Amino acid sequence: MSRWLTGVVLAAVVVVVGGVVFLAWQGTPAAEPGDPMITVSRSSCGEGWTDPKPGIQSFRLHNTGSVTAEADLVDPATGTVFGEVEGIGPGTTRTLQVTLGNGVYAFRCTPEETDPITGPSVTITGGDERSGPAVVPVSRNDLLAPLRDYQTYVTAGVDTLSTQADALRDAVHGGNRAASEAAWLTAHLTYERLGAAYDAFGDSDGAINGTTDGLPGGTADEGFTGFHRLEYGLWHNEDLGALAAVADQLDADVHQLRTDLPRLQVDPNDLGLRAHEILENTLQFELTGRTDYGSGTNLATALANLDGTREVLTVLRPLLTSRIQMSDVDSWVDRTDQALRSAQRPDGGWTPVTQLTREQHEKIDGAVGGLVERLAPIAAITEPRRVP
Repeated sequence: MSRWLTGVVLAAVVVVVGGVVFLAWQGTPAAEPGDPMITVSRSSCGEGWTDPKPGIQSFRLHNTGSVTAEADLVDPATGTVFGEVEGIGPGTTRTLQVTLGNGVYAFRCTPEETDPITGPSVTITGGDERSGPAVVPVSRNDLLAPLRDYQTYVTAGVDTLSTQADALRDAVHGGNRAASEAAWLTAHLTYERLGAAYDAFGDSDGAINGTTDGLPGGTADEGFTGFHRLEYGLWHNEDLGALAAVADQLDADVHQLRTDLPRLQVDPNDLGLRAHEILENTLQFELTGRTDYGSGTNLATALANLDGTREVLTVLRPLLTSRIQMSDVDSWVDRTDQALRSAQRPDGGWTPVTQLTREQHEKIDGAVGGLVERLAPIAAITEPRRVP
């Protein structure tokens, strides 16, 4: 993902989100001899900016200290970030390019294991341009409430999943294939709505929802377990008596996850990242049919992934509403929901991805892709930063 706040640039890709123009900078520009040389260290930050001017300009950020540092160009009164460069090693010079309008600016340096230091302020006047993309930084404290709310959501989801896994196990043991397939889909979609927590689940995620990727034996590999192993067996007419052990293992793995959950924590960085990564995975795996092991329910899974994305947006909304125009994002969420549901059959079943018409596939791919594009800036916006 290109971080739209990053100031190390060669070219700017314009992304319009809700009428706001974000610049996704890519590459590293060559420093020019006349560019200001800005010092970055524990003892000196922002020195060297002697000729402030409006418009596009580049800065050479030179780390004179002994530890790696980050440098941000900020509004010293509000903390709003206009550009940042991370990972400036000792003795290293990196380039930051930004567009600046009238206002007061300062460099803020954050060496490793050191509190942020804000350098001298400069004032720019006489410019007609507006400053480039900027955002008020989010701290780890700001993320505590969203993380708590999301943890509550995940706990409730895993509780529901445990009950549904029991029902799935019982249906398989009862020898009823239709009931087993219905119970499988119900439980699988519940799990797929928990997308922002998968990293926190650790090995449990692979056991519960792993695929055959990397398994030399494919669907016959002993390491192939969980929902997709059971899916393969149910929809390939494997004997239900033989599948009972698979259902038992899945149920046990789900209950183990429930037991472990109180000590598992979602990383603060993950919430913003998952806002778009959940649906990126949907594009890569569900809308290509790569994870279809016979049920043909990838589009139902995609809709569950969208539900999971909605929940991430819900818990982050208090932070996002003052930093990004959410109306366009919400509109694309609804558009994606409608596109996915258009492929649902009148009887409630789902059209397999391989049976979609070209027009249907393009409509769904376009909706999901458009939403992913609009969700991408959220990762940079909600990345926790150290602030003075």
